[in-house]
Amino acid sequence: MIGTIIGAIIAGLIIGALARLVLPGKQNISVLMTIILGILGSLVGSFIVYQLGYNNSNGGFEIIPFLAGVVLAAVFIVIYERMTGRKGVNHA
Repeated sequence: MIGTIIGAIIAGLIIGALARLVLPGKQNISVLMTIILGILGSLVGSFIVYQLGYNNSNGGFEIIPFLAGVVLAAVFIVIYERMTGRKGVNHA
């Protein structure tokens, strides 16, 4: 049980960090919120992918749910920034 929680936190950190990297500019959110939104993106992304019929019959790393998690975490970061009124800095 504790290993699952630690794994979810590490996955959330990785997915949240990747989501922040794909977004333009600087996101003004904490590391804790990055982890939370990364975990949320991973869970929702995986759920949607599997509901659409994804099957990893070959085994190995499941890239489609991972990418869906990164995309949804990025969306959640944008939504969070807009809801809290935090503005990132664009370096255009």
